Amino acid sequence: MIEKRVSAKRKARELAKYLRAERPDYAYLKRVFQHLRDELEIEVPKALKKLPYVPTEEELKRYYEVVWKAKNFQDMVILKTLMYTGIRVSELIHIKLTDIDFNYCQIRINKGKGSKDRIVPFPQSFKELLAMHVDSMKKKQAVYLFESSWKKKYSDRGIRKILAKYSEEAGLTQNLSPHKLRHFLLTWLKKQGIDDALIQPYSGHESRKSLEVYSKLAITDAQLEYNQVINKFPV
Repeated sequence: MIEKRVSAKRKARELAKYLRAERPDYAYLKRVFQHLRDELEIEVPKALKKLPYVPTEEELKRYYEVVWKAKNFQDMVILKTLMYTGIRVSELIHIKLTDIDFNYCQIRINKGKGSKDRIVPFPQSFKELLAMHVDSMKKKQAVYLFESSWKKKYSDRGIRKILAKYSEEAGLTQNLSPHKLRHFLLTWLKKQGIDDALIQPYSGHESRKSLEVYSKLAITDAQLEYNQVINKFPV
């Protein structure tokens, strides 16, 4: 049977008497209590990680139907770029017209998360729609793939507001944010049987366990797998 403990506040006062002469700062106290945990064999409980919400195929189709009915060409291109590439919204807003390679159906992401450059594929079926948008932006002498009428690139907040508007109109229980679209694509590719090692080169994810394996895989290998399944994508 465990005896009644002294209150935490009182115990802190007792310890303070011993530590005050050391004139401790935060870093010193942190190390002391790390060693104290070791001496008492106390394990730090790991925080439970919540699984990210991933929209269903039915929700994605319902959402896209609302976007399509709105007949806003640029919004449709924004959505499809996010859906097909799985890029982050911070990466989307920095895509320049010169970053798109229509010969290989690829988009170059410059200084993505971790200030790393990478290549992401897009499906052949999206090529025509994207090319029409790029031509339209070139006529406006735009620099970025998505710019406002004031010739300023879209902001992170601006993209999120566009997606949130359609989420509400589609009657979804959760807002379909850019990150949820990213989760959907990566989860969907996994369901198609594509190995993590082939998803990683263009997803921008890192895995300490698989980093050595990933480094040996070229984007060409990843895109071959991507091309074989993307035509089955629900939208």
